[in-house]
Amino acid sequence: MIPSYFFAHGAPSIVLEDNDYTKLLKQFKDNTPQPKAIVLFSAHWEEAVQTVGAAKAYETIYDFGGFQDELYQMTYPAQSDLALAEQIQSLFTKYGIDNTRNETRGLDHGAWAVLKLLYPDADIPVVALSVNRHLSNEQQYEIGKALAELREQDVLIIGSGGTVHNLRALDWSSEGIDGWAEQFDNWIQDKLETWDTGALFQYRELAPYAREAVPTNEHFIPLLLAMGTGDASRKAKLLHRSYQYGNLSLSCWQFN
Repeated sequence: MIPSYFFAHGAPSIVLEDNDYTKLLKQFKDNTPQPKAIVLFSAHWEEAVQTVGAAKAYETIYDFGGFQDELYQMTYPAQSDLALAEQIQSLFTKYGIDNTRNETRGLDHGAWAVLKLLYPDADIPVVALSVNRHLSNEQQYEIGKALAELREQDVLIIGSGGTVHNLRALDWSSEGIDGWAEQFDNWIQDKLETWDTGALFQYRELAPYAREAVPTNEHFIPLLLAMGTGDASRKAKLLHRSYQYGNLSLSCWQFN
């Protein structure tokens, strides 16, 4: 059974960077069985109803401004997998999750920047999935859990977001780590490794500096979605954690 993953996608410029985190992403395909398809939840695609992407050929969405010109020339021309998209909708329906399909939306940078590092040839079908910040944390976990059986079919499930993601708190010249960000991530790490869903579902009330780390929850949701896919075995492994600009967390979690 192929593991699921959570990847922090950082700033859009991550796709141009050379550091320990991007090295891990670039080496990922060499250390992981080749998936037949990728299912990816992106923090940058928000919908009120769980939406399944089924564009025949995804356009590349440049949903950012003020970054290097080179980024706006990049493309990630992946195709979707209609049969898999339909299967995902069937699973959502089976588990009582309202859903719909979108056959025109492209891939935002939460999706393509990560995928370009993982699988630069764009030769694996991708089914993009939206997130809904208005659902409870328990509901987010259940959405991931509904897709768990896809892992048995060599489908790679990815949540793309960030555990500490507060753009207003960034210090673009900082080379250090803000203590509050590290304390929050340490708490999250403990609860993930012990699979303490009760605490995680209440992280905003229980975790130190949760309001600073997660001012809005759309980037945190993909972590719970990816975690939900591992409910049967409940094993979480931290593969990487580092920071940029003082507190922008770059982390990778594997769920078996």
